[in-house]
Amino acid sequence: MSFDPRSLERLRQLGRQLPEAIPAPATDTKRAAKDSRPRHKVETEQDPKALFHELMQVSQDGTVPEHLMARLRDAEERVDSERRQKLNAPSPSTLDSPTTQTAFSNRSMGKGKNTRPQRRDVAPGSEEDSLYVAFGQMFLEEQDDETD
Repeated sequence: MSFDPRSLERLRQLGRQLPEAIPAPATDTKRAAKDSRPRHKVETEQDPKALFHELMQVSQDGTVPEHLMARLRDAEERVDSERRQKLNAPSPSTLDSPTTQTAFSNRSMGKGKNTRPQRRDVAPGSEEDSLYVAFGQMFLEEQDDETD
């Protein structure tokens, strides 16, 4: 590409007037702006009960996207594993008691796993109870569809 002498001289003058090179646009500003935006409770909630309640409130027809269902399952598994760790890790003072020793020996005998679903602590007929029932039905229907 060639410039006429007048245009070349003008470009040199403009180059001398610039104090420093213009920085390249940072792509991190978009990411930082995205991270700093307020997030919905469905995205931030860690408690599975509260997350379930938020999902049911947000859902128009009771359907929940798969990534949010996976998030709910992960939250429930995390809470269950924490609960199991607390139950399986007795304090050192209780390890010496005879009742604890018999409880551990009964567990090691392998009586079997209790597979009955545990009922949540909600008032019968409440909104939360009806949401749990609706969610359970939807979950079972989804599992039936997957097995077909």
